[in-house]
Amino acid sequence: MSDILWAEDDLPAGPAALDDEHILAASIMARPELVDDLAAAGFDPADITTDRLRWIWYAVEEVHTAIGDGAIPWQAVDRQLQTWRADGTMPVPPLTRVQLSDLYAAAMPGSAEWHADQITRAAVAARLVALGHDARLKGLSPAFDPDADVAALQAALDGVVRPDAAGRAATIGDLLPGALERAVTPPKAGERIPTGFIDLDNLFAGGWAPGQMVVVGARPAMGKTTFGIGLARAAAVRNKIPALVRSLEMSADDLANGVLSAEARIGLHHIKLGIATDDDLARAARASEHIVPAPLHIDDQPLLTLPGLRAQVRHLVRTAGLRLVVIDYLQLMQAPRAENRQVAVSMISRGLKLMAKEFGITIVVLAQLNRGPEQRTEKKPMVSDLRESGSIEQDADIVILLHREDAYEKDSPRAGEADLIVGKHRGGPTATITTAFQGHFARFVDMSQT
Repeated sequence: MSDILWAEDDLPAGPAALDDEHILAASIMARPELVDDLAAAGFDPADITTDRLRWIWYAVEEVHTAIGDGAIPWQAVDRQLQTWRADGTMPVPPLTRVQLSDLYAAAMPGSAEWHADQITRAAVAARLVALGHDARLKGLSPAFDPDADVAALQAALDGVVRPDAAGRAATIGDLLPGALERAVTPPKAGERIPTGFIDLDNLFAGGWAPGQMVVVGARPAMGKTTFGIGLARAAAVRNKIPALVRSLEMSADDLANGVLSAEARIGLHHIKLGIATDDDLARAARASEHIVPAPLHIDDQPLLTLPGLRAQVRHLVRTAGLRLVVIDYLQLMQAPRAENRQVAVSMISRGLKLMAKEFGITIVVLAQLNRGPEQRTEKKPMVSDLRESGSIEQDADIVILLHREDAYEKDSPRAGEADLIVGKHRGGPTATITTAFQGHFARFVDMSQT
C-alpha cells in the first residue's frame, strides 16, 4: 500500500509515521466520529505529512458533518475530494478510486488512537530536527543576533510540542466543583510562599501564589533591594523554599553581607569594615547553621535578558525545584529591540508574567519609580508613579510601593517605620501595612519584632 500511496519524491525529509498515517486515514472513514474524538484529545491533522491523506481527514470531516453518524463509504469521500480538486480548493491530486478502495479495506478503527499518537510523536521529532537545522544556520550566520535569534529559537522550541486541545478549554460545569471546594478549603501552607511579614501573608491568603508576578516599586534609597532580599530570605532561609536572586546593581558579596547581617543581627557596617566583635561572630556561627543549607541562589551577572533568564529558570525549576525569583531591578534588564523604550519595557513585563505562569513560580520584580512622589506634598507613591507604568501595572498581579517618611524628613515622628502600600492586588483587597526598617541590619521586619 505504501508503494501505491507515496511516490519517492513525496517522501518527507524528516521523521514521519507513514504507515500510521495510512491506517488512520482508513480508520476515520470506517468510523468518522474518530475525527471529533481525536481532535478533542489534541490530535492535529496538520501533523499528517502526506498531503493526500491529510485531505482525506478534511473530506471525512466535511462529509461526517453533512450525513451524521455511521461509516462513510469511500465513494462519498472520493466525490468530496474531486469537488475540491475541481474548484481549486485542493492543491494536490487526490487518491484514485482504486487507491481509496484499497485504503478503506485497511481500516483498523480500534487502534486509531495509538496510530494518531505515533503520528504526533513523529511530527514533534520532525519539528525538532527542523529547529536544530534552523539554529545551526542562525549560529553560523555573520548576522547572528544573540538577543533576537535566541529569543526566536526559544519561542520556536516552546512550540515544538503543542499543548493538548483537551487542556485548552473547559466548561463552567467542569470548573464549578473546584471553585466550590476552594471556597471552603483554605490554601495549604505548602502551596504559598511566605513573604516574611505576618500582615502581608494574611492579606495574600498565606503568601505568594504560583504564577504571580509581583512588582515592588520605590524611589532610590528607599530600601527596595533590602526588601527584595528579605523576601528571598523568608522563602529560602526561613522556609527552605528554593529562590533565585538576580541582582543587576549589587554584587553577590554585598548581598551575602546583607543576608548575614539580617539573619545574625550583626551591624552591616561591622561586616563591611571588618570590625565584627566576638559576640557578632558567635551570632554569625549560630545563624550559619540555617543560612548555609538554604536553597538561595544569587546571580550578580550584570547582563540579564528574557531568554537568558528563561533558560536559567528552566534549569533551576528542573534541578532545584525553584519557586521564587527576585529581580533587582526591572529597568536594568536588557531590553529587546523595539521602536521605543515603553514598548521594550512592555515586552519585558509581559515576558516575565508569562514565565511565572508557565513555570508555576512567583517572580518578584523590583522597579524604579519616577519623580512623582517628590513633587507631591504628601510624598506617598502611587501605582502610576511606576516608570513606563502602563504595561507593568497591567501585567502585575500585585504591586507594592515602599514608602519611608524619614527618607524625606530625618526628624519625622515615624522615623524607622516603612509603609508597604499594596496598590494593586488582583482578586483581593489592598491595604497599607506598616513595618519597621532596620537599615543597620539590612532588613525590614514586622512592627511586633521591634
